[in-house]
Amino acid sequence: MAVSLPSRPAVRRPEVAPALFRLLAESALARAALDACGVPLTLVDAAADHSISYVNPAFERFFGYRAAEALGRSVGTLLSADAEAAARLYAVPEAQRLLRARRKDGSPAHVEVAVGAVRGVDGRVTHWVLAFSDRTELEQLRGELNALRAAATGV
Repeated sequence: MAVSLPSRPAVRRPEVAPALFRLLAESALARAALDACGVPLTLVDAAADHSISYVNPAFERFFGYRAAEALGRSVGTLLSADAEAAARLYAVPEAQRLLRARRKDGSPAHVEVAVGAVRGVDGRVTHWVLAFSDRTELEQLRGELNALRAAATGV
């Protein structure tokens, strides 16, 4: 004997639902793209403490900090061997700066930091995106070249 279940009334979605689903899908896609990016990235709150609100896996690999260790901390105190240079990161939007950073294990890293502003609907900066490029080997070679030049000129 077959048992029939009562039919459910048709659920009518509000018209906003497709837009919300599309927004959530775009957000998930953007997050996946940031996670897949091979360049170390971090998202920093524009509030006075400049606390980290996101790091991608490339950041974790390069600097040695797991996301849980980095989130909520200041980029300057976490990475910078030069506190003044770290403070200047946010002074000029859309700028690129060289920074002497340090990894979790204490080893130095020379990085070029590209800084971009994320603005809210009101136009105010809400977050900063920082993209790090490793320049450590380049700086080491530059130092060796300068030493060779000094030795050749007797300085």
